[in-house]
Amino acid sequence: MYIGFVLYIKELDMTFHHLSHLDLLSLLVGSKKAQKLYQGSLTTLLYAEEGSKNYVPKLAVARELVRLSLEEKLYGEDVFSSPYTVKEYLKVLLHGREHEVFVVLFLTTQHHLILAEELFRGTLAGASVHPREVVKRALALNAASVIFAHNHPSGVAEPSAADTALTMRLKDALALVEVSVLDHFVVTGSAVVSMAERGLM
Repeated sequence: MYIGFVLYIKELDMTFHHLSHLDLLSLLVGSKKAQKLYQGSLTTLLYAEEGSKNYVPKLAVARELVRLSLEEKLYGEDVFSSPYTVKEYLKVLLHGREHEVFVVLFLTTQHHLILAEELFRGTLAGASVHPREVVKRALALNAASVIFAHNHPSGVAEPSAADTALTMRLKDALALVEVSVLDHFVVTGSAVVSMAERGLM
């Protein structure tokens, strides 16, 4: 089976970027299933949640591999030198969530990733975030700085007044234990908005 797959790849003179979306999907799930699933958008398939009609385990594995490869890069690099990687990582991590999720990236003094953790989960309209719990977790991980991120299931990536107020409360709480807040990202679909870049911090 594997040898046949390798020969097929060689026959295609494989540079994957020459293949259509449907061709690539066929390599993962087979041509019949790909034709049945593909409706002009890979996004709805790659980011389908478990239990939905579009959920395909092999595609969920592919998405997880992408997330892990981006996360791996953040472990070894200064996040300030990899803003694109941070944004792509957050898109993969938060895309398609039907409820609001609040994530914290805990960082070393060199701004390398220690851990990316989902700390709070809410509803379609919002999530309750508790500064005390964020401070406790930062101290437990010996983090020097943090980056916040949350999604807007509504599809509007613009930070709200509540987002700004929460960021300032968290920033003040963490300052008491000498942990700096580098940024807060709002994610929706393919859009990622940096509050630091907007001057909202």
